[in-house]
Amino acid sequence: MAAAQSAAAGEERWAVVGGGMLGLTLAHRLAQRGRSVTLFEGAPQLGGLASAWQLGDVVWDRHYHVTLLSDARLRSLLHELGLEDTMEWVTTRTGVYAGGQLHSVSNTVEFLRFPALRLIDKLRLGATIAYGARIRDWRRLEQIPVSDWLVRFSGRRTFDRFWRPLLRSKLGESYHETSAAFIWATIARLYAARRTGLKREMFGYVPGGYARVLERFADVLTQERVEICRSAPVRQVVRDGTGLCVEQAEGKRTFDRVVVTLAAPLAARVCPELTPDERQRLEGVRYLGIVCASLLLARPLADYYVTNLTDEGFPFTGVIEMSTLVDPVKYLGGLHLVYLPRYVTPEDPFFQLPDAEVEAQFLEGLERMYPAFRRSDVRAFRISRVRHVCALPTLGYSDRLPPRRTSVPGLWLANSAHIVNGTLNVNETVELAEDTFQKMMSEPRAGAGHP
Repeated sequence: MAAAQSAAAGEERWAVVGGGMLGLTLAHRLAQRGRSVTLFEGAPQLGGLASAWQLGDVVWDRHYHVTLLSDARLRSLLHELGLEDTMEWVTTRTGVYAGGQLHSVSNTVEFLRFPALRLIDKLRLGATIAYGARIRDWRRLEQIPVSDWLVRFSGRRTFDRFWRPLLRSKLGESYHETSAAFIWATIARLYAARRTGLKREMFGYVPGGYARVLERFADVLTQERVEICRSAPVRQVVRDGTGLCVEQAEGKRTFDRVVVTLAAPLAARVCPELTPDERQRLEGVRYLGIVCASLLLARPLADYYVTNLTDEGFPFTGVIEMSTLVDPVKYLGGLHLVYLPRYVTPEDPFFQLPDAEVEAQFLEGLERMYPAFRRSDVRAFRISRVRHVCALPTLGYSDRLPPRRTSVPGLWLANSAHIVNGTLNVNETVELAEDTFQKMMSEPRAGAGHP
C-alpha cells in the first residue's frame, strides 16, 4: 500500500494517535494538505465512541447518535464522504416518565398539560429556557453552580421536580460540581435550528449507521494514502534525535509531528515529557463514563425517541428508542432498537457489576416503566462500558483547560476535554478537529519557515 511506504522527500510525517471521529477528521485534513499521515487506533475497529458493533443479527452504533439539521460541521463532512444525500430525516416525539406514568411533551400544548408541574412552574421553566437562549457571555456562567442558577430562574419546585432529575440523569451526583454553563450549552443546542433560520429541528441518520460512515471514511483515507493501523495501541510518545518517537509493543517509529486524541488522563500517561503543569491540567479533568445497554426487542416500548426520567430509583438514566427514528423494517430486521444509558464517574462500582447483574437491573426497570413489556420480547442484549466519555464542565473549567499545543516541540493534544461547554455530540467533535487542524497548520513546518 502506498501509505505504508516511506514519506516522499520533504513530505512532513504526522502521526495521529486515536481513531475516533476526531482522529479520523484530523488525518483527513492533514492528508488533504499534503502531509504523510499514519493513524494509530488501539481497538480492532475505528470510531471510538462512534464505533459500531454486532447486536444479534443487526450491526448498528454501539452508543446512540443522532444528527440535527443544524449540525453544519458534521453534515459538511458527510457531504465530503458522499453520504449526506443518503441521510433520512425524521420528526420524533419526546416523553417524560413522571409520577409513575409516561407523558408526551413533544409540543407546547402537551407540555402545558404536563401534570408534574403547575402552570406557574411551566411558565418559569419556559422563561428560563428563553432567557438562556439569549445569553451570549457564557464565561460568567462558569462561575455559578448549575443548581443555583436554575433555582434562581425556575424556582425551587421546578428545580426539584424537573431540573434535578434531568441533571442526575446526565451527570449523576456530579451535577453538584457542575457550572451553569452546562445548561446553557444544552439550551444552545436545542435552539440551534432557530438561530440558523430553520423552521424546525429534525433528527437524521445515515442508512447503515456509523458502520457505514466509518467504512466510507476508511476508504477515503486509504485513497488519500493515510496508513491506518488498527489494534495498534501506543505506549508513549517521546522526543528522539530526529523528531517524535511513537512507541508500541511491536517497536518504534519516528515522525515530525504527533497529535494525540486520547482522553486527557490517558494522554498524560502516553506523553511523559509534558511539563508538571500540563500533566496536572490533564489529570485534573473530571470525566463522566457510561454503562450503556443496547437491546433488540420484538415489540416497541412506546412512541418516543427519548424518554427522560423525573422519577428516581431507576438503574438507567433515560430510555432512547432508536427505532422511532431508524426504520426497523429497512435497517433493523423488523426489530426495535433501544439504548439504556447510565452515566457514572469512572470510579463508580457500577462499572464492575457483571453483565448478568446489569441486565437483570435494567430489565426490571423496563418492567416498572412499561407494563406491556415482557422479557421474552428481548432478542439481544449487549453492554458497553466506557470510563472516559465526556469532561465535566466544573466551575471555572475553561481557566484550567489543558493546552492543545504542548511544550514538547511538534506534539499536539486534542480530546473531548477541549470541547468547552458542549453537549458531547459528533458535530462538536468534528468542530474541534477542524479548529485544531487550523491551529496546527499555523505552526511552521518542521525544518521550514512556513506552514
